[in-house]
Amino acid sequence: MLTWLKPAPVRRGGAPDLAQVITTAIEIADEEGLPAVSMRRIAAALRSGTASLYRILESREEILDRMVDVVLGEALPPVATGDWRADLTAVARNRRALMLRHAWLGPELSGRPSLGPNALTHHERTLAAAAGLTDDPTAASSAVETLLAYVLGAVARETAETQTRQRTPDEVYPYLQQVIDGYPHLRRMVHEAEDFGPDDRFERGLACVLDGIGAQSGA
Repeated sequence: MLTWLKPAPVRRGGAPDLAQVITTAIEIADEEGLPAVSMRRIAAALRSGTASLYRILESREEILDRMVDVVLGEALPPVATGDWRADLTAVARNRRALMLRHAWLGPELSGRPSLGPNALTHHERTLAAAAGLTDDPTAASSAVETLLAYVLGAVARETAETQTRQRTPDEVYPYLQQVIDGYPHLRRMVHEAEDFGPDDRFERGLACVLDGIGAQSGA
């Protein structure tokens, strides 16, 4: 059954309450990655029996649904002001901050229907931001999809680059210096392009996306 159609779980006996379970699951995902989240792992962290969790939750899928919604509730997008560019910028920054705080969130949002109350508030406020650009719901939806796809890709790249810097062997960079002359455009980028930090790079890319959205809508 869809998580959000179920009646609210009732705590029974010595079982931990729902908020404790979901908070613990989020902490495990943040520290160890989403694959580490399981009924058994959560129960161990709570010093509870696994069977106790099944009294309030049906499955790991339900836990994931609720984790996503709780995290989205940490920072809802601001209420739209009518200034579409400022409002969509706020939406993008809000989503990026959540994804950077919880590295597992982006893949879950892209691969899982997000229908909890906080997720629906995100959807509503994001579409309200786009409504300042156009009253055509199809165009507004397209603008939102484009914006959120940019944020997802930008954060994935930012996260991957951080991980790569941490584990790249020392011999990689000398190797690139030896072979780069055979790739003139790449060489020019390496030697001449300005190296922006992650915040500046995100903002520059975001500006390009918003310029395109505005041009497409005639704004």
